[in-house]
Amino acid sequence: MQNVAIHLNTASSLIRQKTFAEFFAGIGLMRMGLEKVGWSLKFANDISQDKYKMYRTHFKDEPDHFVVEDIHKLRGDRIPSVALATASFPCTDLSLAGMRKGLSGKESSAFWGVIRILEEMKDRKPPVVLLENVVGFLTSHGGKDFQAAMLALNRLGYSVDALIVDAERFVPQSRVRLFVIGSILPGIKRSGIGDPTAFYESPVRPAALASFIHDHPEIAWNLRAVNTPPTRRNTLSDLLEELPEDSAFWWSAKRTQYLLSQLSEKHAKTLAEMTAKSAWTYGTVFRRIRNEKSMAELRVDGIAGCLRTPKGGSARQIVVKAGYGQTFARLLTPRECARLMGADDYAIEASLHHALFGFGDAVCVPVASWIAENYIDPLLDDLQKHCTSPDRSEWDVA
Repeated sequence: MQNVAIHLNTASSLIRQKTFAEFFAGIGLMRMGLEKVGWSLKFANDISQDKYKMYRTHFKDEPDHFVVEDIHKLRGDRIPSVALATASFPCTDLSLAGMRKGLSGKESSAFWGVIRILEEMKDRKPPVVLLENVVGFLTSHGGKDFQAAMLALNRLGYSVDALIVDAERFVPQSRVRLFVIGSILPGIKRSGIGDPTAFYESPVRPAALASFIHDHPEIAWNLRAVNTPPTRRNTLSDLLEELPEDSAFWWSAKRTQYLLSQLSEKHAKTLAEMTAKSAWTYGTVFRRIRNEKSMAELRVDGIAGCLRTPKGGSARQIVVKAGYGQTFARLLTPRECARLMGADDYAIEASLHHALFGFGDAVCVPVASWIAENYIDPLLDDLQKHCTSPDRSEWDVA
């Protein structure tokens, strides 16, 4: 890693304050998660006016810190000194749903804007950086994009660690995400990987990630032990709104029947069994293209599929309610989207379309809280111990 000097008195003060800057803030769910465990926001940025409108509806202090701007036009001297910078940069070019253009793509290249800003902050760089993206980041361009990103953080003086966490551990939604934590710690060498057992598979470092770490000793890793995420206690039905049968959200019988006609024989049989029960049961449906044909796929395990932005009709998740000889269908409501992201009390005035864009692009609130409590806070404790060491006046990372 390149040599970086940070005055320890400044770093120690930042760590005690637990302040953060949020890039690609969207509607502010990373903020919600961090604030729940004692963090304070000092700066937020996003390019989307629609997401900003949702943000300011919920957060009343947004004029004080929110900058609506393209990350490539934002300069480092506009960013306040903080202990943590978070960046949930666009996943479009990294996801399987996209064209896999990687970090050179039009949207996901925003990552390099963050790197430039951190570089421009010089000795004011935050001691810790948190990145969040889809797991496709790990395999984009055969792993070369992830390697390039980790080495870029190394060049700025950050050693790195990575975790994969499924929001399903916290809420009834399957949402697997990759988190990278960069930290400025002393004496971390490019080959200083530490205890080899840290490479073994764990609930937060599955085989693919463990293999990548093992195969890339040129990256300065700083792996830390992490607790196993909790076990979820609720199911999809616990989060659904009880809408009357005449609600405008429910589809017409004709539209519902067309959806059912797109089910496979196996899924149609499952739904028929649900419909025959003397109780209401629930499932979700996604439309997908299979063999050039639009198909409806039913899920009935009590977990919603991953919320996505509605860039295409197939991305809209459908709720099915069946029982007593009847079947109803509708889209998820904005409130249900909020609950599936752990943002139960989020103030929503946006349309369904804009709400889906906002929540589909966001970070699951309890996941952010869990990472802060179980990883970042203990990391800051270690950094603070180093900062207060009596024989140091500045922090050198070699």
